Amino acid sequence: MFRQDLDPTGSPTLSALLALLPLIALLVLLGAFRWKAHWASLVALGVSLVIAVFTFSMPVGQALDAGVFGAALSVLNILWITFNAIWIYNLTVRSGHFAVLRRAFASISDDRRIQAIVIAFSFGALLEALAGGGSPVAICAVMLIAIGFDPLKAAALALIADTAPVAFGGLGNPITILGTTTGLSPDDFGAMAGRQTAILAVFVPFILIGVADGRRGLRQAWPAALTAGLTFGICQFVFSNYWSYKLCDIFAALVSAGAIILLNRVWSPGEATVATPVIAGGSEDVPDAAFERRAGRADSGGDRLKAFAPYIIIVVLFSIAQITSVKTWLTTHGVWTFAWPGLHVLGPKGKPANTAYVLNYLGATGTLLFVSGLLTLVVLRIGPLAGLRTYGKTIRQFGWAIFTILCVFALSYVMNLSGQISSLGVWLAKAGAFFAFLSPVVGWFGVTITGTDAGSNALFGNLQVTAAHQLNVSPTLFGAANTSGGVMAKMISPQNLAVGTAAVGIVGAEGTLFRRVFGWSALLLVLMCLLVWLQSTPVLGWMVP
Repeated sequence: MFRQDLDPTGSPTLSALLALLPLIALLVLLGAFRWKAHWASLVALGVSLVIAVFTFSMPVGQALDAGVFGAALSVLNILWITFNAIWIYNLTVRSGHFAVLRRAFASISDDRRIQAIVIAFSFGALLEALAGGGSPVAICAVMLIAIGFDPLKAAALALIADTAPVAFGGLGNPITILGTTTGLSPDDFGAMAGRQTAILAVFVPFILIGVADGRRGLRQAWPAALTAGLTFGICQFVFSNYWSYKLCDIFAALVSAGAIILLNRVWSPGEATVATPVIAGGSEDVPDAAFERRAGRADSGGDRLKAFAPYIIIVVLFSIAQITSVKTWLTTHGVWTFAWPGLHVLGPKGKPANTAYVLNYLGATGTLLFVSGLLTLVVLRIGPLAGLRTYGKTIRQFGWAIFTILCVFALSYVMNLSGQISSLGVWLAKAGAFFAFLSPVVGWFGVTITGTDAGSNALFGNLQVTAAHQLNVSPTLFGAANTSGGVMAKMISPQNLAVGTAAVGIVGAEGTLFRRVFGWSALLLVLMCLLVWLQSTPVLGWMVP
């Protein structure tokens, strides 16, 4: 039995700095030395194992077992989701219907900057709301390539866009996890997060058109960015505060897309940047003959319906899975939970750490996406053998990205179960009143390591609430800040970088992609830190429920 010691050196600052070394190694190797993500994550994992064993006194066997446990969790939580999401996309390319989908988006506007907002921001938010994981980045990135963006820029746009909806992604799963972890009301956390991320959402479309087309894009297409950002932010605020935080992203995504469509009936940029259709390098490279036939004629209503059918199937299937009776049945009959063998960890207060492996084989996001893919085979009239071959090619296209994701999840759980993450969090909490400014940074670190906002909330939710009680500040504010701060780290977490590069066929370029998006992550994080700090003072304290 291993018991965590959050201050093994006798100096909280030194213990925290040592705990931070694996993350520093990961970010420096990616950003400064331009290492490929799989090697950077492997070195970071090695550093975390050394620190776990020689600084935090974790037995070697348990440290290695913690890494295996984390890697095993990534199979269901990330890989199973991403494989099936990209498989569905590749099926639409193979059948030729993705070209129809691209032309349908092009019919909204002939300007690819506006198309980028609709695809990456609105449609991506819908995917995040329903599926979460890496699916919005993977699917939207290849769709952006199809409207003319180069692979690196397409991946960067998809990563940046997947910020504002993350707090409520997976039908509000991060907020639900935060409520479960802290024992406080998830509705209150959802309302508070809606008063933070809704403000952030207004700025994201402006960043997208700036990345897509620089100052010219901002000068010419700002009405579209303002329309998308305002409608999304208002819907996210209203639904998270007055209806259901689980549904706010779905409605925000649909309303923002509808608002853009209505805007383009009465307005268009003075100088359009026309899309150049291409096929994504990471997808099925050669579609069947149907692609060529469709390219030469106008698309019928049936063609468009079939093109959107996979995503309609996803929306319907995930909506059905959220019905209480269905969800209960899936949870009762489709979940196998068992204690991970050989891993026996106690927290610093003697409470056993959660080392249970939950195999949700029926109701998991990836499983629902897989069923959506099977239904897509039927709707698009693709044979079982062709579907199987496409699935095999989908897995092969990820290559080293699979290794990266396994390593990063292993890193996360070595740091978590050895006490490194908690040591870092406790040290930050000693900043006193300034912790209000640092509170989102804790969530940002959590998502950088785990790759998910839900994972960050599970790790640091109680820390945030404890710090709030110590500082006589609303625990709702700090808990929500953990969620809201974490969303900016989605774009730089190694597993999401790996998903993005694999989806567009540039595996190995994770370091370059990291440098493209890190500045935006840092800028948005600073803005969130300022907002949360002001909300902890009388200046904006009225915003806290």
